[in-house]
Amino acid sequence: MMILETDRLILRRYSADDLNDLFEYLSDDEVVKFEPYKVMSLEETKNNLKWRIETDEMIAVELKETQKMIGNIYLGKRDFNSLEIGYVFNRAFWGKGYAKEGCEAIIQYSFQNGIHRIFAECDPDNINSWRLLESIGFEKEAHLKQNVFFWKDEQGNPIWKDTFIYAKLNS
Repeated sequence: MMILETDRLILRRYSADDLNDLFEYLSDDEVVKFEPYKVMSLEETKNNLKWRIETDEMIAVELKETQKMIGNIYLGKRDFNSLEIGYVFNRAFWGKGYAKEGCEAIIQYSFQNGIHRIFAECDPDNINSWRLLESIGFEKEAHLKQNVFFWKDEQGNPIWKDTFIYAKLNS
């Protein structure tokens, strides 16, 4: 089911046919470097795809020209008529403006449908991510110091990370 269409992309629900394309980027350590999960095996990707098919929070991004699924945009529903946005794209398609094009379309659509605020949480070391947010009109609202950890070191101690919070209001 298509949600939105842009000049080069189709934003849609996930389908079982997306397995190989999804595995291609979820098994890439550079792609998931800033995510709260590690690279996935094919079996783990199959299980993850089942969740993606069932949820309306994950949007597959497909190239119109080739019908290849090249990434995803996450839109999580939050309190106070807000959404949290996130994105993960196949490394072979970085730097071509696809994430920006897809995010701009889904943000415009969300605002047209009554969403008040969209925010993103971003690792300060993920320069490409926060530069994308700034390029589409998000403003940095906060720099949280050592507020989260996803992994532990060899001694079992948390590896704390900072978080940037960016947001854009429907104006």
